[in-house]
Amino acid sequence: MFENLQNKFQKAIQILKGHNAITETNIAYSMKEIGKALIDADVNYKIAKDFIKRVKEKSIGKKVIGSLNPKQVIIKIVYDELVELMEKGSTEINLSKNPSVILVCGLQGSGKTSFSSKLAFFLSKKNKKPLLVAADIHRPAAVDQLELIGKKSNIPVFSIKKSKDVLFIIDQSFIYALENKKDVIIIDTAGRLSIDNIMMEEIVKINQHSNPSEVLFVVDSMTGQDAINTAKSFSSKLNLDGIVITKLDGDSRGGVAITMSSVVGKPIKFISNGEKIEDLEVFYPDRIANRILGMGDIVSLVEKVQEQFDEKTTKKIYHKISKNRFNFNDFLEQIQHIKKIGNLKNIISMIPGINKYINVNNNIDQKYSFQKMEAIIQSMTPYERENPKVLSNIRRKKRISEGSGITLNYVNIFFKQFYEISKMIKKINTNSEQDMVKNFIYNMMNKKNNT
Repeated sequence: MFENLQNKFQKAIQILKGHNAITETNIAYSMKEIGKALIDADVNYKIAKDFIKRVKEKSIGKKVIGSLNPKQVIIKIVYDELVELMEKGSTEINLSKNPSVILVCGLQGSGKTSFSSKLAFFLSKKNKKPLLVAADIHRPAAVDQLELIGKKSNIPVFSIKKSKDVLFIIDQSFIYALENKKDVIIIDTAGRLSIDNIMMEEIVKINQHSNPSEVLFVVDSMTGQDAINTAKSFSSKLNLDGIVITKLDGDSRGGVAITMSSVVGKPIKFISNGEKIEDLEVFYPDRIANRILGMGDIVSLVEKVQEQFDEKTTKKIYHKISKNRFNFNDFLEQIQHIKKIGNLKNIISMIPGINKYINVNNNIDQKYSFQKMEAIIQSMTPYERENPKVLSNIRRKKRISEGSGITLNYVNIFFKQFYEISKMIKKINTNSEQDMVKNFIYNMMNKKNNT
């Protein structure tokens, strides 16, 4: 997510030269490259042009004071402009009614059903009692898909498979919700095309009939500028309350996330960045701006970590890292937690300055499965797990390869990755900026556990 844009932004700003003031001359190339980066990321041309214009106007003639340098000043201005561009209203969802109704709409294949399930799971962790309503009467497998996901995530699903009257289904779901004390009703509607008048009339009727607290439009990030035009079309019919961008994990450009709010005039409320039920995030413009500029997203990282780590585990991890005693038992334990937290690339990208040590695109191979890692570690002796250095012995490696059923070449790759991570942790421990981040995470987590 945003990898290409992040890399290009960093290169553009890195070459910035200047002394006591920022001039049109010393920022010309950087601004040109930032403009190109935005357009390459599929940001609307006019928006990209206006963005560069505003950054120039706010930066030229700006005095560089104290310990700052021109690069830091430009980063702050670019950050502020990114936040303003993406911030078009509250990201909070309206759950004031009991039950509150959330109507989910969008194009065919945009990920509405998956998002509906993720939203239900997300709300259930907030102590809500959601009910998923299968209101797609046009796609034969839609109800089955929703029921299957609901069963896996322990979220109730209301459906009437024999009925082709979507308004009747919604009415009955409301009765069911009241009888079973559900406080949020999430209506998963059929995918449609904006040019399909019959289908658009149906969603308008559903909207009027259900009187939702929230109308959320789901859009696939990889459809680019077409997604923005479609969102405008839906908004004119339904008066959308917010936008949800899906499949951001498969789109390294991310231009839709930057452009959508500004063009449509509606806030982005959620982003989906993976296939797991947990892979849903509230869209915070300031945090996204930080990620785009390569400054990580420490707050989101803390929130995700807090969901999986208790105080005892936190102290243990902190102690191990600070003493540089990271072994395969620790690694195995962290794999178990990371699997629950979410997409590894997304987690890594939230750590400030991590790109100095790890290239997220090249070093984090998503096909390098956790199952294989676990199999390799579980084929080690207790002594080997505690003492990684002894595994330079080729006989030990061959025995582990045979015991795990993993090729020797793959075992060697795994060890290389482990040693690189160990070196990275050692470097981070000697870096004051990263120590500050680490201490911040530790203190934040303990603060929550003590309240």
